[in-house]
Amino acid sequence: MNKNIDININYIKEHNGNSCDIYTRTFYIKKKKIGYVFLESLCSDDKISNYLNKSLDYTFSKKKIFKNIFDTLKNIIPNSKLKILTTHDDIFYHLFSGFTCIFVDGIDKCIAVETKQNLNRAITESSSEPVLKGPKDSFNENYQDNIGLIRKRIKDKQLLFKETIVGNKTKTKVSLAYMQDIVDKNKIKILTDKLNDINIDGIIDSSYIKEILLEDKKSLLPLVISTERPDTVCIGLLNGKIAIIVENTPYAILLPSIFADFFKSSEDDYSKPANASFTKILRYLAFIIAIVTPGIYVAIMNYNMEVFPNQLLISFALQKEGVPFPTVVEILIMIIAYEILREADTRKPQIMGASISIVGALILGDAAVNAGIISPIVVIVISLSAVAGMAFNDPDMINAIRILRLIYILFGCIFGLIGIFVISVMVIAKMASLEVLDTPYLSPLAPFKPKDLIKQLIRLPRR
Repeated sequence: MNKNIDININYIKEHNGNSCDIYTRTFYIKKKKIGYVFLESLCSDDKISNYLNKSLDYTFSKKKIFKNIFDTLKNIIPNSKLKILTTHDDIFYHLFSGFTCIFVDGIDKCIAVETKQNLNRAITESSSEPVLKGPKDSFNENYQDNIGLIRKRIKDKQLLFKETIVGNKTKTKVSLAYMQDIVDKNKIKILTDKLNDINIDGIIDSSYIKEILLEDKKSLLPLVISTERPDTVCIGLLNGKIAIIVENTPYAILLPSIFADFFKSSEDDYSKPANASFTKILRYLAFIIAIVTPGIYVAIMNYNMEVFPNQLLISFALQKEGVPFPTVVEILIMIIAYEILREADTRKPQIMGASISIVGALILGDAAVNAGIISPIVVIVISLSAVAGMAFNDPDMINAIRILRLIYILFGCIFGLIGIFVISVMVIAKMASLEVLDTPYLSPLAPFKPKDLIKQLIRLPRR
């Protein structure tokens, strides 16, 4: 930094392309030139008037002030977040973080005062993980709010937040949260080293971190839990997991994650053990139905008709009479139509209401069957598979089910029920080979731990 205030201010303007939202002001106190710089798009004019202008007016009105005006301003500005900066890089970082930088002529340092306005949405109920029972608050895009939602639940000195800056351009704050007396210290070291090694221009969302950390893991199934519920994060922390909090995103990452974690719901911890256990087992059953049912139907109709009772087989044959396509084509038509309808329903504006769903259901269901394009049993099979897939709200798990469903159909079409068995063995073998932070993905099934496996399948009463 230069001791000349005009040189410093001009440097900031020039290196920011004389941006339209840069505001500067200079004036004199006791014949000493003073100026400040801030970004109107990020800063609150009320805070600048309250914290800065009033302090300067007070200093100017005093008959006796300190000989060093810089020290005077540093001591009288009523702001808890006040920093002394010495480099231009620090100045730009704080300007883009909502700070106002104050310069005094003849001093090669500046005072940075936080004056940012509130550009974040309020803490609201979770939209992607709703529950009937349990806390209703969720993370938002404010980094400090998200840390506060965890802090207010775990009031313990062992809860630590280890912060680092990631992104050459965005300079995004990323924090590792963990319970020091519970977590595996080796996992903290692995994650810290990986975060420090990230070389990327920008981190816009926590998904960037998730993808980079697992870039060497080739798996269709999700390996990391991403949640916007602070209570889920706190439960994970108390069980020895590590949470990654990323600035400007409402989703936190929980590591290490195992396959069984994706079959849990936040509501399981607030329900009776019997109810929670029943719904958890239903989710495992729904996962199997969602990916296997269409493939098994194709395999049986193409190669293994002897599996069906004769009366049921005759019923299927009568329904299929007049349909011009083979079974696998019928299944693919219905799946593609369903996926298009699902995507349209997800992306449609809220004002359109349920019109797309109603029209799509009528066309795909009744009209397609009456037109003889597909048989009624195919509608039932795909509907059963689709409804079973709706038991999950994690987008990565939903996408994995969609892809696995197609793979099972392909193997069932080519190899029959033997193909279904082979692909099942391959999927299980792949899952058993995965590790997340040195934690087996299929734990506690592989390696086999009976007591832990029971705890994963059902929720035992708290003691």
